[in-house]
Amino acid sequence: MNYRSGSTMGALSGYLQHWKERGEAKARARQAKPAFTIAISRQSGARGMTTARAVGERLGWAVYDRELVERIAQDMKLQASLLEGVDEKKVGWLREFMESFSSDPVVSDIAYVHRLVKTIASLVAHGDCVLVGRGVAHILPVETTLRVRLVAPVAWRVAAMSRKLGVSEEEAAVKVAAIDRQRVQFVREHFNKDTTDPSLYDLVLNTERFSVEQCADLIVEALHRLQAAVAGKAPEPAALPAAAH
Repeated sequence: MNYRSGSTMGALSGYLQHWKERGEAKARARQAKPAFTIAISRQSGARGMTTARAVGERLGWAVYDRELVERIAQDMKLQASLLEGVDEKKVGWLREFMESFSSDPVVSDIAYVHRLVKTIASLVAHGDCVLVGRGVAHILPVETTLRVRLVAPVAWRVAAMSRKLGVSEEEAAVKVAAIDRQRVQFVREHFNKDTTDPSLYDLVLNTERFSVEQCADLIVEALHRLQAAVAGKAPEPAALPAAAH
């Protein structure tokens, strides 16, 4: 189930209702099988959130990206806009700036990551969710997490970013490079992992080669196979979607 619109409280209310409706059934199911999560890492412009939403719709699972930041903000009694300043970025300069000009609470990167990990743990405890970014693929239990990396050639991602933002390809190239650098740095500094290392993922997909729908189909198929493997069962072979033209 994918809640994308409305205020922070509206999104959170939707998730809480989702958990409430599934709570008892999940508790019973957990006695028979473990809860699974999909963690998606993505290059900038590689259609990560669009693909995650397509996966969530196929599975009936909640999808967390911006909503995850909003939940952290609520827990820390801060505005989401403040946390966006530290999300996947170094924040030394931001902290110094805010301390100089404001008496409002300031979020340290350490406090943010601590809350991030606790929030992710609470979401994963409910299971049946898709988490995007924030290094989640590197901190969740391997046995019950399908770890996916979405990539594409730089030129293709720059063109996609240019269309999305309505800016020149030169401007888009600067933005794509900056976001990629920030994401890699965030994971390296806080989780001591190289987010570009393909061996850290169960599935790496080139989103130039496959459409969003095909990527979602492949991810769902991989999830089912992982679930079957953990359960000790061999799934029946399934036809894979054809490459996009």
